[in-house]
Amino acid sequence: MRRFTSLVIAAVAALSVTTGARAEVSELVVAQQYGVSFLPLMVMEREKLVEKNAKAAGLSDLKVNWAKVAGPSVMNDGLISNTIHFAAQGAPSLITLWDKTRNNVGIKGVAAMTTYPLYLVSRNPDVKTIKDFTSKDKIAVPSVKISTQAIMLQIAAAAAFGEKEYTKLDPLTISLAHPDGLLALTNNTAGVNAHYTSSPFYEQEMKLPGAHLVTTNYEALGGPATAVVLSTSTKFRDANPKVYRAFYDALSEAINIINKDKRKAAQLYLDVAKDTKNSVDDIYKMISDKDYEYTLKPAKVVKTAEFMAKVGTIKQAPKSVEDLFFPEAAGLKGD
Repeated sequence: MRRFTSLVIAAVAALSVTTGARAEVSELVVAQQYGVSFLPLMVMEREKLVEKNAKAAGLSDLKVNWAKVAGPSVMNDGLISNTIHFAAQGAPSLITLWDKTRNNVGIKGVAAMTTYPLYLVSRNPDVKTIKDFTSKDKIAVPSVKISTQAIMLQIAAAAAFGEKEYTKLDPLTISLAHPDGLLALTNNTAGVNAHYTSSPFYEQEMKLPGAHLVTTNYEALGGPATAVVLSTSTKFRDANPKVYRAFYDALSEAINIINKDKRKAAQLYLDVAKDTKNSVDDIYKMISDKDYEYTLKPAKVVKTAEFMAKVGTIKQAPKSVEDLFFPEAAGLKGD
């Protein structure tokens, strides 16, 4: 799947060359994963908001390609190589790329997108807390060691077992995209009896016999935290200021559309995601929860980065949110 996605992205990117007559790209690649947390991008795609804002800026023929990928690895490689122009990913992926590319392509956050809880679900009746996991358990996460869920598991392990034991639960993790994680938890495939997941998969899993919530990323970080951000490179932003602004304005517009009519947005999600397991009421309830928010303002991203620097996952912690995000989002005074 990753190889196929990479080939598709590479093929599309090959068409995105600039010419002397046109300074900015004519074709854009936006990568995302699965779930209701990516709803703003679905709105942007369905309503063609990027194209609309690009046309207003004088770019009348911009084409946008929306790529679905299973985890952060393909996104990270694509952003660095410029075969992906914008990627919707977890805060730890942004942090890792920022640290890795500070002296070259300069990947930073365009904006936050979704603040919501990540849920660690288990079907093992003996697992009530993080401390109860043993070698008999297997925990599905989008990507071992590098996904948001994997980093949140490390933060929780550090709190439970001591900072030096932050990787104690890493050997229990297995890489699965959320739809596959749900299936594995349902069928106990490969011994998977736990899943660190998000909506709407969490709600489906809680209907399984014996399924119960162990913890959330909000508990690990001490409050609401950005789960999904949009990232791009300084190199791309500098070379394509109109396209960048069109994308940012489209994202802002999509979030406003959702927040003004969440029931209509819920129906759009079902249509675009081809979700037959949930109803409009189900999705509406998820995105209307007090802990769920679509917003451009970053939350707890710097705190996550500080943990990653402390344990050596990255070389240097950002001094402030301004280090991690471009000015449009940094000016929102997040953290």
